[in-house]
Amino acid sequence: MPPNPPQPTGLRTRIRAFAREVSKFGLVGGIAFAVDLAIFNFLLQRGSEPLIAKTLSTTVATTLAFFGNRFWTWRHGDHTHMARQYTMFFVLNAIGLGIALTCLAISHYALGQIWPALQSHFADIVSGQLIGTALGTLFRFWSYRRFVFRVTDAPVPAGSMTSASSPRSP
Repeated sequence: MPPNPPQPTGLRTRIRAFAREVSKFGLVGGIAFAVDLAIFNFLLQRGSEPLIAKTLSTTVATTLAFFGNRFWTWRHGDHTHMARQYTMFFVLNAIGLGIALTCLAISHYALGQIWPALQSHFADIVSGQLIGTALGTLFRFWSYRRFVFRVTDAPVPAGSMTSASSPRSP
């Protein structure tokens, strides 16, 4: 009798693990987004300049997101150097912030000169919070996973590794 073909459990397991990872990242990000939005709106309503308001709101939200991602989303990732992770997380977030600020600046200052409606509070929220944050989030997920928390495949129980399987390197 021929041996049974290999079951796609490895692929299914990876897909499920990735879906859980994305879900956790999304929940942490959703909470951080709500905090970012609330602080951004609060500051704008008190007359803050839009780029300063966005920088401050993102800084607070980033701190919250770091702890949520480190201790929940990627708690099983590489956590050998907290200072390196913290620094790298904020550097990559600064790039994500730059993406959001670029969207806001293009809308408010460049296009706003042509269409004054783009200098409104609503337009600032759409360009800075929705468009900028969405693009920045794609970058953040990829970069956190790749450079900050270094996700590898699930650990293989001792003695179960065969010559045909080996751990994936990050």
